[in-house]
Formats: sequence, C-alpha cells, structure tokens
Amino acid sequence: MNAVEIIRKKRDKETLTREEIKFIVEQYTANEIPDYQIAAFLMAAFLNDLNVQETAALTEAMLYSGLVIDLSEIQGMKIDKHSTGGVGDKTSLIIAPIVAAAGVNVPMISGRGLGHTGGTLDKLDAIPGFKTSLSLEDYKRIIKEVGAVLVGQTLEIAPADKLLYAMRDVTATVESIPLITASIMSKKLAEGIDGLVLDIKTGSGAFMKEYHDAIALAESLINTAKAFDKKVIAFITDMSQPLGHYIGNWLEVVEVINILKGNERGDFDLSEVSLSLAGGMLFLAGKSASIEEGKKLARSFIDNGSAYRKFEEIVSAQGGDISYLRNPGKYPKSKFNCTLLSENNGYLSAIDTYQIGMAGIELGAGRFTKDDIIDPKAGIIFYPKLGMKIHNGNIIAELFADSEEKIERAKKRILSALVFGSSKPDVPELIRKIIY
Repeated sequence: MNAVEIIRKKRDKETLTREEIKFIVEQYTANEIPDYQIAAFLMAAFLNDLNVQETAALTEAMLYSGLVIDLSEIQGMKIDKHSTGGVGDKTSLIIAPIVAAAGVNVPMISGRGLGHTGGTLDKLDAIPGFKTSLSLEDYKRIIKEVGAVLVGQTLEIAPADKLLYAMRDVTATVESIPLITASIMSKKLAEGIDGLVLDIKTGSGAFMKEYHDAIALAESLINTAKAFDKKVIAFITDMSQPLGHYIGNWLEVVEVINILKGNERGDFDLSEVSLSLAGGMLFLAGKSASIEEGKKLARSFIDNGSAYRKFEEIVSAQGGDISYLRNPGKYPKSKFNCTLLSENNGYLSAIDTYQIGMAGIELGAGRFTKDDIIDPKAGIIFYPKLGMKIHNGNIIAELFADSEEKIERAKKRILSALVFGSSKPDVPELIRKIIY
C-alpha cells in the first residue's frame, strides 16, 4: 500500500478497505506521510464521503493510535454523554452528578470552547482549584471513589484525532459527517465506556443548524457506536435560543448549582434537557425500564439532595474549593456590569443564538484565538425566551466584563440578534427527536 494509491482510490469514489484506512492513519501519525498527502486524502473523503464501514474503520484507526483506557476493574456500567455544543449548554455538569448519584460510573472526557460555543472544561476551570488534567491512576481512582470524573483529553488518547483535526481546520474539511463522527467516537470509545448518550443540537446556536444535518450526524454516530458494540441513544435537541439563562463560565456554574439544589428560577428548558439526557443514561445503564422512568429517577436525586452532594464530591475529589459552591457570592466580581433594555415591542419570534454566543466571547467568556485567556467572571444573564411578549424598556440581559468597551460591543451583538413580531410564534420543541 501507498498513500498515492489510497488517495486516488477515494478521489475516484471507490470504497477503501479497513487496512487502507489503518495504513494512512498510522503512517500520518508516525510522520511518514507529509501534510499535503493527508490534506488530499481528507479532501477526497470530504467530497466523496465515507460509508458506514469506512467511517468505523477510520474511527478504529484513530482510536487505536493511542491509549484505550481499561475500566474493567471498576464494577458497574460506565456511561457517558456527548454534546455537539451550544450557547449556555452546561448540561454535563448537571448530568454527571445525577447519574453518579444513581450508582452509574460516568467517565467524562470533555473539551474546551469551540467557536461561539462554551466548553465544559472552561466552566470547570472557573471553579477555584479544580483540576481537569489528571493522571490515569487518578482518573480511575476518582471514578472508583466518587463515581464520576470530568477531565480533558490527554496526549495519549487518540493522538491521530488531534493531528487530523488540526489539518481539517486549515483545509476546509471540518464539516464532514464521517470525519466528525470518527473524531468524536475515537475519543469517547477511548474512555472505556459501555454506553453513550448523544445530544445533537440543531438551530441557530448549533454547529448543525439544519435539522436534517443533525439527524444525519446522529445516525452516523449511532452506526459507529453500534459497530463497536456500544449501547447508544441520540437526542436531537433545540438550540434556537440559549439553554438556560446564564452564559459565561462561572455564571454557568452558578446556574448548575441552582438546578442541582432544585432552585430552577425559570430554567425549565435547561432542567428538561438535562433530566431527559440523564434519563437516557440511566436507561442505558439498566437503572430504569424506559427513558421516561429514568427521567423521573433523575429528578428524584435532585429532590432528595443527593445530586448536589455528589457534585460537591466530584469537585472536591478533583481539587476544587467547594466553599465557592456553597457561597457563590464570594466569587470575584467583574469591574463593570450593564443592564440591557429592549428597544422594541412585540413577541420575540427569533434569536440569532450564534450572535449571543459571540457576545459572550466579546465580554471575555470565550476565545477569539487559541492564545486568548478566558475571564471566568465575564458573561451574560439572558432573560427572554422565544414566544415571550416584550415591551420597550423590559430587561433583555445583564452583561459582566472588566472593560466597558467589551460591554458596548456585546450589547450591539445582542440587540442585533433579536427579531420581534406582532403575533406569537411557534416555538420548537426542546427534544426534537430521540433515535436509538
């Protein structure tokens, strides 16, 4: 085998064998194939697609390019959840303690913010002392002791994914469903999981803005998970508006605390999506006979306080200072804050949620470049929901930043993102579809 023949074969829309895909991934990871050849391969795959078998083969090659964690010594099911990301999506921090409180192991390897969306690791970094980088020994120990761990991808896990993703990023081949599938699944399968719940977002704040694209990605991920004999459920969830009300890393931790303590404060959408996903995880783990029954069980762990106590256990086990969870008011405050008022009357009929996410980045809650330093205090409390009647002068949002200039830029983005109408619009359902 050689790279040129494999590239030519995919260029000509032929099906690659498992061995050919393994060869090109292994050779590139070993620095035996130059960037220009892997770029040609990725473009051929992007333009001519990969079938289910090719996608599984690519996932396998990327998975075994590095460490695959063995959690067989830990008793019980190991179930994780993956989200494609959105604005205000802090469900991982809610779900992990709920499911762990039910006696299910949650080995969660998460990522940082990408583009306009927030990252689970950035939210966890906002908790003073919290360590998202752990040794394999500590990773296993904390799962054994607490039942859940939330960490970042290490250099040993799926190194081919890091190399290929960096190349996709600069060759305009990111938006390929098979390549996205292999990237996600190679990391998730490396965790040592038995099952996976997928949260595929669709709408103006999602990467898969179109519903049919979200369905296609869900089906690709499910097919690949099943090829590795993993239990899997996909939820297609709405991201046509921010999830919850808080956007920004520490602000989102505060909202998580409120949810886990049962103080939802109108965060119906965040609570509903979180409980549904947790219900799916409990169903996969055999703790309930259905997703709906699992959802009720998940709610019971919030009601009896065990989910919040488990959250404190997880934070403490990973070095976090739980005094800030118990007293969020002692957290450092932004130098400036601003209350943004509506300049319109009417029903809120559409939100460009991408622009709301970008407003958070303007304030310092995310990164414009990989070298930007996040301000964990910065963010937005965004009050309205689609379909609400808004009057001129109503509060739209509160903004927090260490610069008045940043606040002004964010205000313009938020106001430009809102569309008002004279009649009440149809609002998309939170859970658009569930696929097994």
